Amino acid sequence: MNIGTLQLNNNIFLAPMAGISDLPYRLVMKRFGAGLVFTEMVSANGLFFSGAATRELLRSVPEERPLAIQLFGEDPQRMADAARMVEEEADLIDINLGCPVRKVVRSGAGSALLNDPARTGAMLRTVRKATARPLTIKLRSGWDASRVNFLEIARIAEAEGVDAITLHPRTRSQGFAGRANLSHLRELKGAVRAPVIGSGDLFSAEDIKTMFTTTGCDAVMVGRGGYGNPWLIRQALDLMAGRSPRQPDAAERGQVARDHLELFIECFGPRKTVGHMRKHLCWYARGLPNSAAFRSRLNVVDSVASMRGILEEFFEQAA
Repeated sequence: MNIGTLQLNNNIFLAPMAGISDLPYRLVMKRFGAGLVFTEMVSANGLFFSGAATRELLRSVPEERPLAIQLFGEDPQRMADAARMVEEEADLIDINLGCPVRKVVRSGAGSALLNDPARTGAMLRTVRKATARPLTIKLRSGWDASRVNFLEIARIAEAEGVDAITLHPRTRSQGFAGRANLSHLRELKGAVRAPVIGSGDLFSAEDIKTMFTTTGCDAVMVGRGGYGNPWLIRQALDLMAGRSPRQPDAAERGQVARDHLELFIECFGPRKTVGHMRKHLCWYARGLPNSAAFRSRLNVVDSVASMRGILEEFFEQAA
């Protein structure tokens, strides 16, 4: 799989997800075979104003490369400046044209850009001139059911030199409701020459295989399906290669949960760990006996030591 000049080991990627795709999470998913990992959305305005929290989103290590950095913003020139600022840290730069979050949309960024094809074209043109890195976009099908214009935006992007296009085939108004419309991915694949990356509703290896076979897309991007389930990527790679996917037992799930916890402590320290890792550890425990009681205990924990103790006790009993 190639995107522009970037050569990748495989075509199953980790999606950019706000509050999720931090360095520890990316490292876990990379170890399970992700061909490309994306940062969380990085604000062009935050970079311009030298925000420490924004720079923290760019923390990286060689082990996770190649790394894609996703930028969002509403001003073409500021987005171009942001691309220059992250160019040395990125193997690929992605522009967010799909985020449906109200705060982002109100600023004119994310999926709001779907309503302004001229501004979107100007932004992509300006960013393309600013960086030699492979450039991609991630978009939704449109603003709502009456304004489905992903093909128009994709053709503009291709004309402005974008190297690949990711489509989550839902509209902004849908959020994550309903089902991803795979026919939109199939239409997009037939309309552009650039590689097409599919996203949305990939919760099993079979879902991933179905997206490939149904749409003809060139790659897929795993988002919510990877929560507490990095095995999904390995299982999909096995299935696509004709091997039988293997389900992890409780002991393996516990070990990866421990590894993820320790990675987070190492990266961000104990204070941030206690608040942030609760959701991840609950996801690792999903479906195991007594997971509801485990979640309840985690939600009131106030120290890393207590979090470790509860984690050890739960997975020892589950094994």
